[in-house]
Amino acid sequence: MAAAERAGGDFKDHFSRLARQYARYRPTYPAALFAYLAGISPGRQLAWDCACGGGQASVALAEHFDGVVATDASPQQVAAAVRHAQVSYRVAKAEDSGLQSGTVDLVTVAQALHWLDLPAFYAEVRRTLRPSGVLAVWTYGVLRVEAEDVNSLIRHFYATTVGPYWPPERQLVEDGYRSLAFPFAELTPPVFAMQTLWTRQQLLGYLRTWSATARYVDEVGVDPVEALGTQMDPLWKETDPARCISWPMALRIGRAPA
Repeated sequence: MAAAERAGGDFKDHFSRLARQYARYRPTYPAALFAYLAGISPGRQLAWDCACGGGQASVALAEHFDGVVATDASPQQVAAAVRHAQVSYRVAKAEDSGLQSGTVDLVTVAQALHWLDLPAFYAEVRRTLRPSGVLAVWTYGVLRVEAEDVNSLIRHFYATTVGPYWPPERQLVEDGYRSLAFPFAELTPPVFAMQTLWTRQQLLGYLRTWSATARYVDEVGVDPVEALGTQMDPLWKETDPARCISWPMALRIGRAPA
């Protein structure tokens, strides 16, 4: 089965019931990324953040664009998203944004392209973009904590504990979307890094937002993060200082015809 076909089909809702946790514990993207995207866009009137989730990218885009339309197929995600005066949230599928044709300077999809019906979404992008408009999609892989002993626990949790519960689309994240069709004139972006300081509680909260963790809980009936926290106790206690967390980013950018 082609990668695009694996990413297509009906809306796969892995996150609605985790919407509040998702909005609270997801990492933020580097400010330099949004400044770069605004700089290569043909204008700064309107950005569309598709599959916006908790609105992390939507709010960041509002610092550079007069208006941002943020859409998600999940009403729960939209209800829990971070509010901003310049961001208009809508419940809408990626292939049916409700935006007027030829009005959008920039379309973004943050950590969600692997869930979309790509042919239908790309058709909607072509319809809504202005001449020379930009589509930017990105994803990030498994986190890295500054301490290698904690990293070892996280890698085991990711690959072994909840590994069997990842949906097939996770492989598309692993390869940085390189195997996905991307029918736009592609640009070569700079390298961007995601980094943040998190407490242990924030890290464990983030791990609970993983779709694989949620599926594990559904099928096994136990929260696997509890056991991970116990394993982590000798290495990183609740009262210990925050640590640096980083994620590798993969970015693909395309431009519509002039």
